Amino acid sequence: MMWLSWRQFRVQALFGALALAVIAGYLVYLGTDIRDAHDVYRAACEDPADCARARSRFRGVYQNTLLFLAAGLALIPAVIGTFWGAPLVARELENGTHRLVWNQSVTRPRWLLGKVLLAGLAAVIVTGAAAALLTWAARPFDEVVKEQFDAFVFGARNIAPIGYAALAFTFGTVVGLLMRRTLPAMAVTLVVFLAFQFFFPNVVRPGLMPPVRATVPMTAEAVNAAQNLGSIGGGSVIGGVRIPGAPDAWIAETSPLRTADGRTLSASEFNSCLDSPPKTGAGGTFGDTAVCLAGHDLHVDVSYHPGSRYWSFQWRETAIYLALSGILLACGAWRIRRRVS
Repeated sequence: MMWLSWRQFRVQALFGALALAVIAGYLVYLGTDIRDAHDVYRAACEDPADCARARSRFRGVYQNTLLFLAAGLALIPAVIGTFWGAPLVARELENGTHRLVWNQSVTRPRWLLGKVLLAGLAAVIVTGAAAALLTWAARPFDEVVKEQFDAFVFGARNIAPIGYAALAFTFGTVVGLLMRRTLPAMAVTLVVFLAFQFFFPNVVRPGLMPPVRATVPMTAEAVNAAQNLGSIGGGSVIGGVRIPGAPDAWIAETSPLRTADGRTLSASEFNSCLDSPPKTGAGGTFGDTAVCLAGHDLHVDVSYHPGSRYWSFQWRETAIYLALSGILLACGAWRIRRRVS
């Protein structure tokens, strides 16, 4: 049984091995380059002002590349589910070749389990190896930037991609079993799993653990440490706030800028500081605007997860994906034994 499954899967396995070799070669080169740049960054950090500029340069050189790689790694499970999982059973049912196996001594659930375990193990190995290589290559960058909870970054590091690969492959297999047509099953698998990858980090992940709530004073220093002011929709909002003493925290929710009495800063006051602040000659990212806003004695209320929860989120999310994979596989085994002829 396993030998037959291997012969049917060997072309996909060869393609996966070649793709992994190419990925490994590039990530080893990139990781070495990042480490050289990180040494330069550390050498420039003797003076705080020089360190801030060096950090900005270091981040600017590699951020887009690593985000692109993280997005690419996020696509690997979806591609595996589409091109490995969906055709695995659908092609057999579509061509009628399943009848030959089912007339032998192998039971239907055992036939399904053997095919899923072989190809699923390959899917997990390829995705897990690519994630481990990217995690290694990006480690110096992640230690400096501290954005490990970013949706793309989180899903492309450490063990979480293993759960994604297992779920995508199992989901594609079950969709193929239910639809019994290869191309429609591939299309449904790709669309649904990509939608699920967007839904889970933005809707489910923040609720896996109760957040910590805090009030952060918006001093000029705190405003300059943020990433952006304002938004397309208007209003007195600030983005990318940092928690004092916890630079690696994941900010799940940030309130608008509020005054000492809890009132939301009016749009006119906010825009006045944004467009025409009093000239003070202040430095920093937002300069005079930061000083103007700090003069209003502002704060924001935030809900956040400390950086120490990172591995708890990784394990919980991976466990959920693996549990869903097991449920889908059990449903597929029941379906193939009871309903498929």
